[in-house]
Amino acid sequence: MIYSVIVDISNSQVDRVFDYTSDDQLEVGQRVEVQFAHRKVEGFVVDCKETTDCPPEKLKSISKCLDEFTVFDEKMLKLGRYMCQKYHLRLIDVLRLFLPPQMRGNRVRVLSRKQATISSQCPLTLEEMLEKCSRAPKQQQLLTYIAQHGATLSAQLSEQFGASALKSLVEKGLVSEQEIVVKRTPYSGVSGTDTRHSLTQSQQNVVNSIMSEPGQKFLLHGVTGSGKTEVYMNVIEQVVNSGKTCIMLVPEISLTPNMLRLFRNRFGDCVAILHSGLSAGERFDEWMRLREGEARIAIGARSAIFAPLDNIGIVIIDEEHDSSYISDFNPRYNTIDVAKYRCSQYNSTLVLGSATPSLESFLAAQRGQLKLLSLPERINHRPLPTVEIADMAMERRSGNKGLFSDLLKQRMTETLEKGNQVILFLNRRGYSSFLMCTKCGYVARCADCDVTLTVHREDNELKCHYCHKRYRMLTQCPECGSSAFRQGKMGTQQVVELLNAMYPDVKVLRMDADTTQNKESHVKILTAFANQQAQILVGTQMIAKGHDFPNVTLVGILDGDQSLYYSDYLATERTFQLLTQVAGRSGRDTQAGRVVLQTYTPTHYCLQLAAKQDYLGFYKREINLREASLFPPFSTIVRVLYSGENEKDCIKQLTIHYNGINDLKEQYDTDFLYLDKMRCPLKRAEKKYRFQILMKLSVDKTDEILQKLYDVTDKSDVKGVTVFVERNPQNLS
Repeated sequence: MIYSVIVDISNSQVDRVFDYTSDDQLEVGQRVEVQFAHRKVEGFVVDCKETTDCPPEKLKSISKCLDEFTVFDEKMLKLGRYMCQKYHLRLIDVLRLFLPPQMRGNRVRVLSRKQATISSQCPLTLEEMLEKCSRAPKQQQLLTYIAQHGATLSAQLSEQFGASALKSLVEKGLVSEQEIVVKRTPYSGVSGTDTRHSLTQSQQNVVNSIMSEPGQKFLLHGVTGSGKTEVYMNVIEQVVNSGKTCIMLVPEISLTPNMLRLFRNRFGDCVAILHSGLSAGERFDEWMRLREGEARIAIGARSAIFAPLDNIGIVIIDEEHDSSYISDFNPRYNTIDVAKYRCSQYNSTLVLGSATPSLESFLAAQRGQLKLLSLPERINHRPLPTVEIADMAMERRSGNKGLFSDLLKQRMTETLEKGNQVILFLNRRGYSSFLMCTKCGYVARCADCDVTLTVHREDNELKCHYCHKRYRMLTQCPECGSSAFRQGKMGTQQVVELLNAMYPDVKVLRMDADTTQNKESHVKILTAFANQQAQILVGTQMIAKGHDFPNVTLVGILDGDQSLYYSDYLATERTFQLLTQVAGRSGRDTQAGRVVLQTYTPTHYCLQLAAKQDYLGFYKREINLREASLFPPFSTIVRVLYSGENEKDCIKQLTIHYNGINDLKEQYDTDFLYLDKMRCPLKRAEKKYRFQILMKLSVDKTDEILQKLYDVTDKSDVKGVTVFVERNPQNLS
């Protein structure tokens, strides 16, 4: 039999199949080891056939099969080919998404441990066994323990009673040992009791609509606190009971522990979790539980869309508007597109849920491409939080130069005196955003990136938030020798420091990328706050959505303007979404909630509508602006990104491609709404210079033009320059 193999080498020169023979019976999706270019490499079987065009003398044999099972099936292979065609990817880069990364190179395997139990071959009673060990009390204790507790891991028994006691009992034939597979369980402490709630009539109507139309694509627009999660769990319960499997996606790794707790409480071991924050062993074991059918519900961030499930009944994408669902590094893909394709393979239902849907999704619902479902009110008609806007320009004029407005300080004090909790949101980590010499104007910058360094007071360091390089804190200016420095805008570290000075008896927690580097950090911080071990939680966007703390009655948004004026057509939409989501963390239980929104532009329509949580008002205004200016979804933005350590080489490659794209523009003149070349706003990152070609294309001709654009950009003649084509990039910096 001839087997077509794609080798595990990410290079365009070998992005094709190679034929091998094998005497073993292999299947599509199995990992194999093959001889390739004088070395042994891993690969994947992607086809089985009887004949080949390869000359017999050049046909090699597969060295060995690496697993007894397939790592993907025919449907997943078709998904991979779809992604290659849609996003112009290498097949091997896509196939790598389908399995735990550490499986490659056999860096992770099934974990086995020795387990001891009373030997079934021994004819003695327990009393006779104990009598036989009368002079060895540790052996007697060990025997008694196994008799009471059953089979126990040998390592635990050795630690508790001594290795020699266990060894002696095995030698006497009283105890036997055998190897067992041990599952590594992520977040093993995350569990509780099932807090099942009766559905409101609105929730029941949504559930009925979803279940009555299998294979339909839905957009669920529900305000914050409207009970979308309970809807998801009710639908999944019915799907699982019908014998099918489910995928549930959340945008932030920080949201997975809480979602996992809710699902474990209801579905037990039927749930598995997949995301990049797990250890290699945990991720492998959870992947295996899904593949083997032990778990039938996959929960996780965007990578969970590739869960090894068959017979999928429903895919749910919560907070569907979140940009984290779009991969902005190789392989680049849109999770929602992938979900739609997987659903089409099984005639599965797709549910996109959000309190602030993307304009693209809501427009699709208006056009009938998605079926719109609504939860317009909070559970039991609880009111949305009252939002008060603090004009920080007026605060400055009145003499308040601090970070907190007088209104916010007053509301915080009132809330804490009542024994309630406060969330403060600032989407800027670190202590301050830059360090500047007040004498000569020198600003500390990263040597490898075109960005200022952020002050981190706790570590007494300057850090680059792009390449993560660290620098010693400056005590003297390297340009003029002055020791007088000015610091930029405050970050979360400084907010915590100020709060500790204002409220010395109040416990404050911080949640950002710096405090959640360890795997269990998210759980520890959120659990401590949920258990009211702290009264104030300060955090970045990872606290902005999905969390439900009944005792939080005040949310403070410290810099509502921060993301509003980015040079990006998505800036206003993202600001509205972020402010609406974080405001929704307040007043989610019986007590009324308040939000204080601090801003220098209190009359801006985005902030005014976010304060009212008026999504429909915002949608109508913003979609009209997009249509008038022909920005997505009324056009397609395409970026060709160039990066390399040699600046001249980048410019040379860009110029060659730009000339080819100009020829395309002449061919599709009216469909090119914009075309230009330029340096990226972030001119250098991780020692690499960055340039880009930007174009705006008509929606009708986008796919056709892109295929020809790929033909141009595939001809990369300059070595050392990386070229990527991005469709509607989420970050234009």
